[in-house]
Parts: sequence; C-alpha cells; structure tokens
Amino acid sequence: MGRLRKTVGTGSRFSLAALLVAWVAWPGLALAHTEGPFPAQDHAGPVLASDAAAQAGLTERLGEKIPLDLTFRDESGKPVRLADLVTVPTIILPVYYSCTNECNFLQGGLAAALPAVKRKPGTEYRVISLSFDETETPALAAKYKRMYLASMNIPFPEDGWRFLTGDARDIRRLTDAAGYRFARKGRDFIHPVASFVVARDGTIVRYLYGTTFLPKDLTLALLEARDGKVGVTIRKVVGYCFTFDPKGKTYVFNLLRVSATVVIAGAAAFLAFLLLTGRKG
Repeated sequence: MGRLRKTVGTGSRFSLAALLVAWVAWPGLALAHTEGPFPAQDHAGPVLASDAAAQAGLTERLGEKIPLDLTFRDESGKPVRLADLVTVPTIILPVYYSCTNECNFLQGGLAAALPAVKRKPGTEYRVISLSFDETETPALAAKYKRMYLASMNIPFPEDGWRFLTGDARDIRRLTDAAGYRFARKGRDFIHPVASFVVARDGTIVRYLYGTTFLPKDLTLALLEARDGKVGVTIRKVVGYCFTFDPKGKTYVFNLLRVSATVVIAGAAAFLAFLLLTGRKG
C-alpha cells in the first residue's frame, strides 16, 4: 500500500507538472496568432498546411544588411537606386498596392502614427513602400501615395514617403535579405504583416509587426537606426503585455494576462522545487 501510495503521488506530481507547463505555454501560443498571419520564426519552416502558405513567413535577420545596389522605379516611373533613398533611418513596408486587406491597414496605420513621430521626414527618416507584385505599375504606386499622404491631414514632404515598384529579381533579393517570404495565390498574395527599420548602411535594426503603430516605438526604432543599434522586437512585448483598444486608439495594460503569467510561473517554480526536493520529504 505504501508503495502504491508513493507511485500515485509521483504520477500526480508529473501530471500536474505537465499541465502547468502546457498552461504556461498557452499565452505564447495565443500570441503567435495576434501579430499577423505569420509571426517571426527562428527557422524557415512551413507555417501553414497549404503549399502557398508554406512558402510564406518571416525569419528575423537583425544585424544583417539589405542590398543597397538594387534599382526600382519610383512613382513617376524613373529608376532609383535603393542606396540613394536609404540615406537616413528608413522604414520599409513590403506590400502590394492592390491589396484591400492587410497592406491597406498596414500603410494606413503607419500614416495615422507618423504625424506624432518627433522626427523630420525626408531629412531625419524616410518611409519606403515597396510592392512585391512585379506586375504593379508606377501609376498605381503614385495613386496610393497621394491617398496615404492626404490621409495624414498634415504637410508631409513628397520625399519623406516613397512608393516603389520593380522587377521580380530585385524584389526577391530585397525581401530574401530581410527574411520576408511571400507567395502568390491567384490574384492575391499570402504574406506576413510586418515592416522593418534599417540604418543608413542597410543594417536591419528592428522589425515591426501588425497594422497599428505606437509613435514612441517608431521614434525609438528610428533613433536606434540612427545610432546603428540593433534592438529587440518591442512589438512582441507590447503585444503580450498590452491590448490595443480600437475605440480609444491606444494600448491598455492587460493586467489579467500579466498577473496570470506571474502566478503560473510562480506555481511552476514551486512545483519544480517540490519535485527536486521530493526525495528528502
């Protein structure tokens, strides 16, 4: 009977440990679906079951450089070298202009946040929207440039936000260097909802996830790019500890999630202590 009791007790401990481990892991799993269709990954594995989605995703390459020798077409159709645009800290948005969903919200969200960024566009930072659809034209890029600049309701320099198109080879070279993978699906694309910030030498210093932006996060990322410092992805921390309130258009501290995580982590640590000291007991 004593042996049976000991066996049951040990099994219950490990069952409880497994339950707590799963419970602790759950918030992280849920977060993976709040940052956009494809969260950052440490490896280039498939992210969805379908063939098209398996080709799409994002692998962060902080500290690596994008090729600045690439040539694209600007809104007027003139060729422009990437090195001639990335002369200041630059936010790059991989999009396709005919997208009516995430790409629209991504650029619209940035347009809503830029007026509150305490840096001078064009001289202290620049934004580049780059279409990864090689069939899109400069005329289409110019149309959306007018739309997003007008939506800011403030004077914004034409050179502060550039809208580019290009051929498939140069587009792929840039997106591959950034770890950004997309796949065509009919007339649309499967792609991550993310942008990235580079320094003047093309070094990737920050990734930004989702379609909403905090002006303070943007300012911090631009300052890091100015100094050439590679920062962690704040969006992951913000997305876990804060919940975006669409009515107030601000982030609200998620007390329930954070406090639950602290309690669960404490319980897991206590259980680990019991398991490690169980023999002495």
